[in-house]
Amino acid sequence: MLSDKIDTEVLDAAGPSLKCVSTMSVGYSNISVDECSLREIRVGHTPGVLTDATADLALALTLATCRLIPEAAAAVRSGDWKSWKPFWMCGVDVHHKRVGIVGLGRIGSAIAKRFQGFGCSIVYTGKSGPKPQEEAALGGGVTWLPLPELLSSCDIVVLVIPLTKDTHGLIAAKELSLLKDGAVLINVARGEVVVQEDLVAALKGRPTLRAGLDVTVPEPLPPSHALLSLPNCLVLPHIGSASNDCRMKMGELSIANVLCGVEGVDMPCECPESLGRGASK
Repeated sequence: MLSDKIDTEVLDAAGPSLKCVSTMSVGYSNISVDECSLREIRVGHTPGVLTDATADLALALTLATCRLIPEAAAAVRSGDWKSWKPFWMCGVDVHHKRVGIVGLGRIGSAIAKRFQGFGCSIVYTGKSGPKPQEEAALGGGVTWLPLPELLSSCDIVVLVIPLTKDTHGLIAAKELSLLKDGAVLINVARGEVVVQEDLVAALKGRPTLRAGLDVTVPEPLPPSHALLSLPNCLVLPHIGSASNDCRMKMGELSIANVLCGVEGVDMPCECPESLGRGASK
């Protein structure tokens, strides 16, 4: 699981009989893949099967954050809903907004498709630069921008990049200061992609900003954490892939990776950094 850290200590304890590690997740930042490769231990993960479920959640989180859905539901339960008022519980529109996708991979592309259904214009960024094939698959009209320009020009910014050394702390105080008034930041990547203390400061200092987070540091987030006291922040308990169908597919793929790793044949989904290493010839 993502909560299981597979490091040198664990690998030493496992000993030389360990042939493979399989994680029930797309990301594998919890695994010391380089160390596994040195020991010819193969590493499997579960991309693809959770793409649509995570993209659905990203859109749902955006809608909930923008349209104050949790607050509105809470008002009904608490009895605060007295009568119809012109500007009570008014959030911001999602349709026809400019949406920036930070990381146009499988999930990022699926998220972009969903926003296109709302008439949104899409821009994206990533260290690999423009992706003509992904742009064409989205029907064109999708533009690559450098991160600063994306942050300063978008109404909604969705983080969906993998956690790596390069993306750790990618969104810090400087980047958050580029967001325009009224912007919404959605994180369905990893909590460590954002410097959380800087996000707290930005949300406190600029009440017009809003954030919707499915990932935090740590997980679970303590109930006393500052993020949970902010009216302009919605936090979910890392449920991007939390549908019964999706989790079953992830579990089945995790098991298939293990079986193939033990048998020394190709895994259905092996981490790129360990691909082909340690496999039987």
